[in-house]
Amino acid sequence: MLAALPTCLTAQTPPQFIEIRPLTNKEVRLQLNAPTGRGYRIDATTNPAQWSSLVTLTGANVSLLHTDSAAPYLATRYYRAEQLSITNLITGDHIPTSEGDVVVHPLYHASTFLGWNGKGIYIDPDDDGTYEPTYQGLPKADLILVTHAHGDHFSSGKIEALRRTNTIIIVPQSVYTGLSAAQKTNAIVLTYGGSTNVMGLKVEAVHAYNNSGTIYHPLGSANGYVLTIGGQRIYFSGDTGNVPEIRALPNIDVAFLCMNMPFTMTANDATNAVRAFRPRIVYPYHYREGSSTTTNAAYFKKALGTDLGIEVRLRKWY
Repeated sequence: MLAALPTCLTAQTPPQFIEIRPLTNKEVRLQLNAPTGRGYRIDATTNPAQWSSLVTLTGANVSLLHTDSAAPYLATRYYRAEQLSITNLITGDHIPTSEGDVVVHPLYHASTFLGWNGKGIYIDPDDDGTYEPTYQGLPKADLILVTHAHGDHFSSGKIEALRRTNTIIIVPQSVYTGLSAAQKTNAIVLTYGGSTNVMGLKVEAVHAYNNSGTIYHPLGSANGYVLTIGGQRIYFSGDTGNVPEIRALPNIDVAFLCMNMPFTMTANDATNAVRAFRPRIVYPYHYREGSSTTTNAAYFKKALGTDLGIEVRLRKWY
């Protein structure tokens, strides 16, 4: 059972916790009373002598909310909050590594930004104009990964808007042919099993394909990626079915897994894949919410259950 969850603040002025409440599923709801127009970080620990960053938040509301989905797997949990400078602030979940935190910032659908040690990493940036505001305030790219050539994952125009002259772009061959001449200058083509070391991290291309029903993603046309950053292995599925190579992925710490029919997987397929390769944390993404359980992130979380100790993080992709 969870022990008492005291508030540990770094200052006597705002931010202040106005609620730290276990939910029925034993996750913990955190609510901060904080002045608008500023940034805030919530730290968490099981040992008050050693703290880790949990999430960085900002916004126009005086009440900031976050749900700690790791709490059910911990006997005791302590929290503290700190006000931050708003300058160059990247909001999102923190993933601790031996070489600094990776901050996960969802953009839209399958588009994701990772901040790490002042570097900006974009995965599958697309140019859906409806969600263009999700890119505002984020830095230019140091590294861009593209999984395949479909328009909800690849936009040469968006890459051009995000890249610097020395931005590295990692792609499968099907995407390389759609890059501009300038973009190809710093592009690296990876095929399954291939890897490269850039910016102090390792990128490995892994399988991503359909093997049943309509084949929207033939074998070899798309990549998934595993990034190894400071000892943490972070997997991005791109578009894939529940194929043997995915179920056999070794030592994944954090997984971003697609659910979208008929193009990728049902929630049940995703559940079966995750129960096979057992990441420590999983983010369902590339889904469309609705009443159907076939691509519903909340259904996926419930179906996966808690017996394996896998933390499911439901974040705002839409």
